[in-house]
Amino acid sequence: MNETDGQEYINMHTQCVGCSDKESDNIQSMNIDISDELKEDVYMQDDIKYMKEAIKQAKKAWKLTEVPIGCVIVHDGKIIGRGYNRRNTDKTTLGHAEITAIKRASRFLGDWRLEDCTLYVTLEPCQMCAGAIVQARIPRVVIGSMNPKAGCAGSILNLLDMQQFNHRCEVVRGVMKQECSDMLKTFFKELREIKKRERLLGNGD
Repeated sequence: MNETDGQEYINMHTQCVGCSDKESDNIQSMNIDISDELKEDVYMQDDIKYMKEAIKQAKKAWKLTEVPIGCVIVHDGKIIGRGYNRRNTDKTTLGHAEITAIKRASRFLGDWRLEDCTLYVTLEPCQMCAGAIVQARIPRVVIGSMNPKAGCAGSILNLLDMQQFNHRCEVVRGVMKQECSDMLKTFFKELREIKKRERLLGNGD
């Protein structure tokens, strides 16, 4: 809600004095709608704030020439777990951003259950990470860019919201989508250029 919206709210509230009951009910309804919009705006601002933190983690992976994927887990307004892709660096399939963040968050809370937490990740989770999110009982997941070829939070299938499981997650998609997508596109473009130069150097020998 901007300053103008706030003034309109004040004006409507003031004008309610002397209104008929019907008019007063209508104005009250309008005030409730604005209040809901304000809550939604704040909600999204928090999502953007923490997605930016996940992007910072993704850039750490980029520096290692890893696919730039980052993740943070938030509990009571505090980041309690961070992770970024290190699969090639650590030579392990388990080196995904989400897995690392979940391990660190569990260590912080002293519990494998990450209830009342929100997980932010720059790229839609794979089947392994989506499964780990469900197992960790994380109630809310916020995703930056979707992954049409391998994503398991709505693209290929949605492991985060399956009726057959005893836990289902609320999923928010597309937060800072452009930034997350552009980061991946730029990374792969640079990677292709590096490989091209290496091939040319190899042919020169």
